[in-house]
Amino acid sequence: MQASGDHAVKEKQLFSLRRRTKGYFCKKISEMANIRDLKKDINYVLGDIIEAVYIIEESNKTTGSKEGNAIIDQAIVTFDDLIAKVNKRDVENRKAHLKAVRKELEKEATILIGKLNKLG
Repeated sequence: MQASGDHAVKEKQLFSLRRRTKGYFCKKISEMANIRDLKKDINYVLGDIIEAVYIIEESNKTTGSKEGNAIIDQAIVTFDDLIAKVNKRDVENRKAHLKAVRKELEKEATILIGKLNKLG
């Protein structure tokens, strides 16, 4: 059976270890969560644009139009490009790089939505 003093020392050592490593692990988890959220945003935004093209084409009875296919193709190319940029690890400032990718997503989505509005 352990003495209560030994248990207290082990608890104190464990707490000290947690305290020293907490900042690093929280930063890593936070960065990974931001990357995961950014990938989800890219997927959802561009997926919704593609879905909207199909809905507009179906409601206008113009399924498979050249303009609709061009929007879908551009959305797929944008998706591939943005995901490749998010996965790029050899950047100087990762946080600034991810912010730039998010801004590019907003810019590209705005362009695609403008084309989508002209389609409908």
